[in-house]
Amino acid sequence: MNTRHRSGITLFPLLVVLGVGLLVASAALSPFSRQKPPPPISNLPEHPQIVSRVDELLANRWHAAGLPPALRAEDFTLLRRLSLVLHGTAPSLAEIREFEADHRTDRVDRWTERLLADRRFADYFARRFARFLIGTDEGQFVVFRRDRFWDWLGNQFHQNRPYDQVVRDMISQRGLWTDNPEVNFVAAVVADGVIDHNKLAGRTTRAFLGQRIDCAQCHHHPFADWKQEQFEGLAACYGQLKITGVGVEDNKTDPYTLLDRLTLQDRTIEPSVPFHPEWFPSAGKNRERLAAWVTHPDNRRFDRALVNRVWGLLFGRPWIQPVDDLPNPHGTGPDAEDLLDLLGADFRAHGCDLKRLISTIIATRLFRSTSQHPGLEATDDLDSFEQAWVAFPLTRLRPEQVIGAMVQASSIKTVDRHSHWTTRAIRFFRELDFVKEYGDLGDDELTERTGTIPQALLRMNSSFAAEWTKSTIFSAAGRIAGMAPDDEACLDLCFLVCLTRHPTAEERSVLLRQLERTHGDERSQVVEDLFWTLFNSPEFCWGH
Repeated sequence: MNTRHRSGITLFPLLVVLGVGLLVASAALSPFSRQKPPPPISNLPEHPQIVSRVDELLANRWHAAGLPPALRAEDFTLLRRLSLVLHGTAPSLAEIREFEADHRTDRVDRWTERLLADRRFADYFARRFARFLIGTDEGQFVVFRRDRFWDWLGNQFHQNRPYDQVVRDMISQRGLWTDNPEVNFVAAVVADGVIDHNKLAGRTTRAFLGQRIDCAQCHHHPFADWKQEQFEGLAACYGQLKITGVGVEDNKTDPYTLLDRLTLQDRTIEPSVPFHPEWFPSAGKNRERLAAWVTHPDNRRFDRALVNRVWGLLFGRPWIQPVDDLPNPHGTGPDAEDLLDLLGADFRAHGCDLKRLISTIIATRLFRSTSQHPGLEATDDLDSFEQAWVAFPLTRLRPEQVIGAMVQASSIKTVDRHSHWTTRAIRFFRELDFVKEYGDLGDDELTERTGTIPQALLRMNSSFAAEWTKSTIFSAAGRIAGMAPDDEACLDLCFLVCLTRHPTAEERSVLLRQLERTHGDERSQVVEDLFWTLFNSPEFCWGH
């Protein structure tokens, strides 16, 4: 193992000795008076009523569990948390300084809206959504264009187009996968020129309704009320789909047939839906009828499924697991005591506004709480503690978030679509390689998981860490080593760039001794080793 002994300096033991991890208290942040405050952001969302209602519902949950809620997280913890969940990367030093210069009491709200308005949010969320919308398989060459789907979905999110309209387009649109990228939702299930109607029907209910109706594909569902004929009717809604020279089309003249295993004769299956047939239009093309049914204003499953997935993306853990097998909603209308119903009804009442839903959840007391809680060490029932949601959950970051944070920490400037094309290309290909090596759960990315020893060793020994910690005239490590005015500033900058916080008093005491009386190459090596140590700390690769 490479323990990075350089110039008599060994920083790796600090991971254990100092506990550069999730439970280390952050030092107080000093202002940066020379940085101008950011410009005011207009049209901040007004949603205090729904936020208060969610907070009240959660408070009742905490009271029932007999647990007090965690304290509010420090603003810089929230800044890093927001950047990771909305952009898939850590904030840049430039962004940190700008945030630090803003002394307004609502700066977290303002930064939330700023991050949501940034194109990086749309692009990152498009890729996260694409995992459950089109899967992670390669798809058939020529027929399927994942990159075009990413771009199209990113445009929809950037424009904040109503989510129900976006879904209707994916289900019902026709044309080429290049000219009309939304049809890649259909093209993703094409194999050898043949559309897998069953897979498409199953993905529709899992992705948009949070239901595993496809478990009834060959027989009645063993644990739910879904029947085989219900799934067949749903698949028949896609039965007229064809792949032609002009792209995805519907052939109205061809009936959808299945081979009867008893009679060995084809039987015609009429399009139908498994519940609330009154929402299923009697006229129109089959896919358009299906799209209208899936997104019907009274279809609470649609709203609940979306809320649960967004909750999972923001907290690293969905409200209910698994995300594609939610319990049936109770009653005939939204339940005010059900969090998914509560947020789902608000989401629908405001035009299926995805950004509003996200900013609402971010404004809640739970999202802004710390991950530290005294009950965490006192309990023997960790599952019950987690289900109480008394603190922001500790969850392992996605591989894309880890490599995104490493790439950003290696640069003083913000890495975004305005960066040089080589920087963006390097990040893109490094991300692909890192995800492959680190481990990719594919469509099941919101399932519970923890870091493993091989994954930790990968970060320690891989070329990724070595590349992004290298001290050069262009890297953050090199520029900090060469331009920081003194040891204190050098140490502060290393922690801000890597962990979005200042070092604690104990960390400062130990690490300053490593920096004292170092110059030139020796100083660069100390900074490089410090970057490597921080990159490999639990605090760097866990959401908290």
